[in-house]
Amino acid sequence: MRKIVHIDMDCFYAAIEERENPSLRGKPVGVGGSTRRGVLTTANYEARKFGCRSAMPVFKALQLCPQLVMVPVRFDLYRGVSAQVRAIFGRFTEKIEPLSLDEAYLDLSHLNSSAESVAREIRNQIREELRITASAGIGPNKLIAKIASEWKKPDGQHEIRPEDVDAFMKALPVGKLWGVGGKMRERLEKLGVKTCGDLQRFDKIEMARGFGKWGLELWELSRGIDHREVETTRIRKSISTENTFRENIASLEDLNPPLHAMLDELAGDVARYENREIRSLVVKMKFADFTRTTAEKAHAVLDAEIFEGLLKEAWQRGGGKPVRLLGVGVRFRDPEDREQMELL
Repeated sequence: MRKIVHIDMDCFYAAIEERENPSLRGKPVGVGGSTRRGVLTTANYEARKFGCRSAMPVFKALQLCPQLVMVPVRFDLYRGVSAQVRAIFGRFTEKIEPLSLDEAYLDLSHLNSSAESVAREIRNQIREELRITASAGIGPNKLIAKIASEWKKPDGQHEIRPEDVDAFMKALPVGKLWGVGGKMRERLEKLGVKTCGDLQRFDKIEMARGFGKWGLELWELSRGIDHREVETTRIRKSISTENTFRENIASLEDLNPPLHAMLDELAGDVARYENREIRSLVVKMKFADFTRTTAEKAHAVLDAEIFEGLLKEAWQRGGGKPVRLLGVGVRFRDPEDREQMELL
């Protein structure tokens, strides 16, 4: 039986800024663009109480929270703290799969200690040594662990034991599953589905007929089934970041602010792979009807203008349909291709 932990730092960028400048504590803080035309990369919990959230234009965040304190992004600082967090993970296991600067999966199956006690010790060491907090979810697979990590945020942890998975999933709101946003929830509610237990009434054939390949995936997700391993040694072929919007975005102009917010995050992630060469830039888009498209262009460096062009190309392919998910990323060149070229 696997013991998987999902560690998620609490408002990571904002927490670091508060640590570096204690006068910010207790105030609503947003990290991101310094002008009103910029976007939020993240917001602390005080700001979230007013409705501020990542990828939101700064002018809108200031309308919701006029007292919001904006702090510019400092990715070099965040990457350094992220490396310190991962060093703490490494004291307990080598089976670590980073997802971004502020979250990772850990496989603790090989340890005799309980996953609950190890996760608590990891969080204690992060708090004591780095003066920031983390939340953790513990479960028998990655799906369950990630859902559990949201249960007791901030600075908490929640464990879902294997024998409790069935009951937990039956009561879980279907919107907690990845890929199930507002429009999908509406479609499911029309079928009488509000919880994963409701969704479990449908067999695989019904799910495939109603939702295609995505329906088969939902059939497994609603039952807490996830066979993915914690991948530690794979050669990354690509890096991406994406955002499923709470409300579908209906214009190309309104997609530009979240695009640039994600590009800032992507730049921080790509910097960790400075020894890898970029092969191409990618924009992924999923529309309200769950169709999707990917626009890609060969280019060796991050270029905001090229990403804007790819955004427009993807948007036009959708014929103006509202967008529910936007993603940006890069594909890396295969190191073996480089070695073969040098031999030739």
